[in-house]
Amino acid sequence: MSTSATADRGEDGLLAAEYVLRLLMPDEERAFERRLQSDRSLLRDVAEWTTRFSGMDSEVAESAPHRRVKRALEQRLFGAPEGASWLQRIGLWQGVSAVSVAMVGVLAFQVMQGPQMIQPQNGPIYVSEVMAQDQSLRVLAVYDEDAGQLQVTRTAGAALPGRTLELWAIPEGAAPISLGVLPENGRAALLLPEGVAALGLTLAISDEPIGGSPTGQPTGAVLAAGQITDI
Repeated sequence: MSTSATADRGEDGLLAAEYVLRLLMPDEERAFERRLQSDRSLLRDVAEWTTRFSGMDSEVAESAPHRRVKRALEQRLFGAPEGASWLQRIGLWQGVSAVSVAMVGVLAFQVMQGPQMIQPQNGPIYVSEVMAQDQSLRVLAVYDEDAGQLQVTRTAGAALPGRTLELWAIPEGAAPISLGVLPENGRAALLLPEGVAALGLTLAISDEPIGGSPTGQPTGAVLAAGQITDI
């Protein structure tokens, strides 16, 4: 956001910046998020401030923990039993992926402004942030009911060398359904299987061999998961 644009928005523009920087008091933040759900101009302010601030840590080098340390920490924090089934491990993300609807809405707004994405019409918009426990992998999924497409954007992380990321839809009480391998450029427009409702659907990402799962079901580790909600 330019300085002049910020000035034009006045107090709301400054509030948006304070919200992105987490400077608001808890009651102020809750009131601001209620406004975000119905005020698209305010949502645009937050999206632009988020983009502006996102490069501030670009010069800080990432440091990944040793795999053994990471595994021990996850076991201590989340208590995942050895040998837990793929579907059982999805439960590890139930608390982690319950991100603020308002902030997911901000990310969705950014995705929908992308030049390659279909602009939403009048139907409902559903979103999900499919996220790893440590946020090392994050994928934003936006479902536009008018277009009938699930627009997927990877915002953090990537597949391991020689591996690929595969996205799965998991209807309640049913087996995972592959939505396809995520492309290397991090963006895709996918179709949900016929008869599968978007709202409340669980999405998950697994680590798979190049070309995707050879069995039609997840074979690798669960890397991220999230549930689709409305905005």
